[in-house]
Amino acid sequence: MLIEVRMDGPKKHRHKGVSRMVATTEKVAENGRTNGVREVDTICGFCGVGCGLTLKVENGVIQKVTGQKSNPSSKGEACIKGREGWRHLYSGKRLTTPLIRKDGELVPASWDEALDLVASKMTQIKDEHGPYAFGTFSSSRSSNELNYLAGKFVRQILGNSNIDSCNRA
Repeated sequence: MLIEVRMDGPKKHRHKGVSRMVATTEKVAENGRTNGVREVDTICGFCGVGCGLTLKVENGVIQKVTGQKSNPSSKGEACIKGREGWRHLYSGKRLTTPLIRKDGELVPASWDEALDLVASKMTQIKDEHGPYAFGTFSSSRSSNELNYLAGKFVRQILGNSNIDSCNRA
């Protein structure tokens, strides 16, 4: 099993911990290739049960999600949220360009500009009010791996343990 963490956005923001992170657990074939069709095993993040999911991925796009047969919690089963809760990833309604407020209006911005703004504002707040000025709420629509990264971000970058999530049974 190979764990791959990809960070989208400029490298200069990575050390600040303010970038969009995508984590996947990939089952890599013996020849090491990950292109084409593959299966990716993960843990469902919609509640606290810990059901195993197998994502059928083709050229980087999820095609189907099923219960992972070897998972002791779910034994190959998955609820409706686990099986169908990924479809929002490909919605045409998702924002693909950052928006920042200028003169009271939301306007498109580059990733560099948006991440610089977020990093500077978060640094300013932390300097003025301390690390406990932040609270973080993670999402059941994120993978278990992304929720883990959110926890690491809160503890290591923000410097507190103020994180919660709706991932409950």
